[in-house]
Amino acid sequence: MTKLTIIAALTGLAFATAAGAAPRQPLPPQATIPFARTITDFRTVGRDTVYIRATGRQWYRADLIGPCLDLPFVQALGFEHRGTPGIDRFSTLIVRRGRCPLRSLTKVAGPPAKSARPKRQELR
Repeated sequence: MTKLTIIAALTGLAFATAAGAAPRQPLPPQATIPFARTITDFRTVGRDTVYIRATGRQWYRADLIGPCLDLPFVQALGFEHRGTPGIDRFSTLIVRRGRCPLRSLTKVAGPPAKSARPKRQELR
């Protein structure tokens, strides 16, 4: 009888957790950069987003699965793409000491504008 009570409680808990879980938002339409050698520029935004420019001045936003600790400080990027010559959401970003898998890759108009740096106050 005790086993039956425990099983019923766990089943109820599982259904309550599944019902209360927030629905995932669908990913926007995914893009592909045809050849890695066409990448001409990149800009990092924080530890989980990279804007990549390929030939033709087309910008792409790469969102990473999790934070990539060295990303704000990198001067060069590497990409691991398996089986195809292009970069897509299944590729992995290679930075100094880490590998950062992509969650999504989408076409965008360009990177966000850099915020104006605060002016230094003059010493009196």
